Amino acid sequence: MSETEHDIALEDTDRIQGRAALVNNVKASIALAGAVRSTLGPRGLDKMLVEDDGSVLVTNDGVTVLETAKVDHPTARLLISASSLQDRSARDGTTTTILLTSELLQNSLELVRMGIHPSVILNGYNIALEESLKELKRISKKSNSSEMELAIVSTSLAGKIEKGTSEILTSCALEAAELLANEEGGDDLERLRIKRLQIDNGKMKDSRLVHGLVLAKTRLDKSTPSFSKDGKIVIIDGELENKKIGLEASIEISDIGILEGFHDRDAKKIQQIVNHFSSLGVNMLIVRDGVTDAAITPLKNAGIITYRRMERDDMELLSKITGSIPIRNPLNIGKEHIGKYTNHSEKLIAGVKYTSIEGKNKGGMTFIINGTTPEVRSEVRRAFDDALGVAHRLKRDAFTLPGGGASHIHLARHLRMFATSQSGREQLAIEAYAAALEIIPRVLAENSGLDPIDTILSLSAAQNNDLENGSWIGLDARTGQNISMEVAGILDPLFVAKHALSGATEAAISVLRIDDVLWAKQDAQTPDWQNEIEED
Repeated sequence: MSETEHDIALEDTDRIQGRAALVNNVKASIALAGAVRSTLGPRGLDKMLVEDDGSVLVTNDGVTVLETAKVDHPTARLLISASSLQDRSARDGTTTTILLTSELLQNSLELVRMGIHPSVILNGYNIALEESLKELKRISKKSNSSEMELAIVSTSLAGKIEKGTSEILTSCALEAAELLANEEGGDDLERLRIKRLQIDNGKMKDSRLVHGLVLAKTRLDKSTPSFSKDGKIVIIDGELENKKIGLEASIEISDIGILEGFHDRDAKKIQQIVNHFSSLGVNMLIVRDGVTDAAITPLKNAGIITYRRMERDDMELLSKITGSIPIRNPLNIGKEHIGKYTNHSEKLIAGVKYTSIEGKNKGGMTFIINGTTPEVRSEVRRAFDDALGVAHRLKRDAFTLPGGGASHIHLARHLRMFATSQSGREQLAIEAYAAALEIIPRVLAENSGLDPIDTILSLSAAQNNDLENGSWIGLDARTGQNISMEVAGILDPLFVAKHALSGATEAAISVLRIDDVLWAKQDAQTPDWQNEIEED
């Protein structure tokens, strides 16, 4: 029997094979790139995302646009994953990754139509990537000044937020990164050591970074001080309550004195705990869970400022700030568990009480996010997260590259010369890779209202004519001029460029290796194997 007659096993599956599969996947990548293309660069535009419930999100962040969009195409979801990985790894370059991936796939389709086998293209792309990473390292410069660091972080925020707020976020991110520089714990430190607190008050420019912990919380008893300095603090990782009788337990009380005895015993236990705190000189008590009503008066009489129902992340951050070691049993607290705070205060903002606690250790900070609407505050938070991510990683990898499409134009020129050293058909794939890199300066020019062809030609000529520092000449999208990116202060971290190139190449190769797409139908039918056997 022919192969077609045995295709009954796939009769419930739609199938796209060969070049048609590649064309289908390339179309998906083009559509995805088109969704974020206009967001690239300092002149990039915003996107309005409308949820099913009618809520609206306005953002310039490429990965936010892609992750929020409802996408069914498997290739599109694969590319979104690549963009999300870029965001987690480098905190910048997500739109660049998508644009490069789409362009690499389009160029590979042209090569396939010319008769070049996908395996040859894959090999050529890998060769081009390896050479590109080497060349990027060669032209990179060490970021050895605070001015360069400021320019790098500021460039990462270009187009995401208005200039005045961008300057504030850049300064805050660099200050926070200094705190994290000597800490161990990887990228999670950005979340664990820097608390984000959104306050419905003020403008974006009022956002600020403060030392210590700030949270929407008020003290347990209002008669205790709302302001204090230089005190001792203990943290209970649990509750300050006597153990409750189980729900299924039953107690027969024959005398009213028995019930009073229960209450007296509980009160004595609470007083014992409070006396223990007083003997240690405790001024402030933090309880992660609840505090029994019976403890309020004894704590007040002892002059102990108490806060309850603390989030675990806040508790751990406060532990870092004050040096207090959380413990579950309050009677087991010793001098080694006690921390010290330097300042404590409460403030009423927009009808909500906020508590601020600073400690002797520089273990954490709070970034206070202001804005007129929840959407504005969310956008400020995303911008700060990106700025902090870049600043934090910059402390580990301090090499920088020119922005403004300069490194992409230089790589394209370099790869075209390098391609001539390859004798096989891989030369064509390397040239296609070089052409794909020009998508970045092209889109930067488009979004700035400039002619993309003229921009690429003039940039290439400017780099070629400057033998000493030509690779650092790029497009200043704010002025439309081709100048040294170091002079203009438009700088990109080396790690962002490397991640974007590697991620885009790997994603393009993954899609290019697919030559068969099978779509399961909604109402699949079980093949009638018995009839087929009888026909044989």
